[in-house]
Amino acid sequence: MARLNWGMIGGGEGSQIGPAHRLGAGLDGEFAFVAGALDHRPEAGRDYGRRLGLDPDRSYGNWREMLEGEAGRADRVDLVTVATPNATHFEITREFLKAGFHVLCEKPMTMTVEEGEEIVALARETGRICAVNYGYTGYSLVRHMKAMVARGDLGRIRLVVAEFAHGHHADAADADNPRVRWRYDPAQAGVSAQFADCGIHALHMASFVTGQEVERLSADTVSCIESRALEDDAMVNFRMSGGTVGRLWTSSVAIGRQHGLTLQVFGEKGGLRWAQEQPNQLYWMPLGQRLQVIERGEAGLSPEADRTTRVTIGHAEGMPLAFANIYKDLAEAIRARKEGREMDPAADLYPRAEDGLRSMAAVFAVAASGKADGTWVDARPPMFR
Repeated sequence: MARLNWGMIGGGEGSQIGPAHRLGAGLDGEFAFVAGALDHRPEAGRDYGRRLGLDPDRSYGNWREMLEGEAGRADRVDLVTVATPNATHFEITREFLKAGFHVLCEKPMTMTVEEGEEIVALARETGRICAVNYGYTGYSLVRHMKAMVARGDLGRIRLVVAEFAHGHHADAADADNPRVRWRYDPAQAGVSAQFADCGIHALHMASFVTGQEVERLSADTVSCIESRALEDDAMVNFRMSGGTVGRLWTSSVAIGRQHGLTLQVFGEKGGLRWAQEQPNQLYWMPLGQRLQVIERGEAGLSPEADRTTRVTIGHAEGMPLAFANIYKDLAEAIRARKEGREMDPAADLYPRAEDGLRSMAAVFAVAASGKADGTWVDARPPMFR
């Protein structure tokens, strides 16, 4: 089976996220890395692309050059990944969708709700895939959690508790560190810092696993380091479309926490707990029974979990493999469209533009609620109300 052609914008040399995408896209042999505009410095991007094995004529100086070059090729890329600074996501994603490309955009998909609604409408109009990289939903046991909830193992879901708290921005002496400072600068980050950076991962995870959307929320936001214009800690209460109560804590000043993404789901008949730092174990407590530890790769898991397990039980799988599962989903979606067939339902789990839009609406809702001392606000984008 021929590999699909894949291209990347951003993710250049020294990038934090670029290697995870390249590893993820190439892991299963579904995609061939054939084109890229990898750096905002044209010559640096071209040089790095050539060193990664790209043909010189497909190692581009910027995304516009790549759009023009790929649009006219018979072997054009099947999927473009956008991994550039946040404020550029909307324009690049919009233009590639308009030109008929499938797109995987890093989060946040846009900087405003209005931009998000435009992307959703454009993806629907063009019939192109627009996915958003909420990559943690690619973990095998997160998908098993979703399957357990969907098949009713927990009964009606009463409560979901999500966290994404770390302590890597806790040093006030880092106030002038450019790698930290921009995150708390409204001119560069928008209306939110920590919630927009990490909290939306936890919120999306809650929706992904429960199958419910966030409808309204109340937020307490604070800058624990007072020189920051945007929040470095937030506590958010929310209500979901199926009646589930939600609690979310996100922080960048929680010294001692490293990554900190965890999800707990409590239903009428049992509870689940999963932590990204120990992704191979899912803790399951059926009502009135003993605690059970579900291991990734064990027999009898759901098709969604089995499809996304590559190595045998007892061997760790990490973030690049979670990203690889998103790419595996997208490869199946693209191939199904090319072949005119229905895609494998166990693969139909990649986050959509609609998820990116809901996240941006939640970012603005948290910012508004935080400024209004926790007033409950509608968290839905206007087009979904």
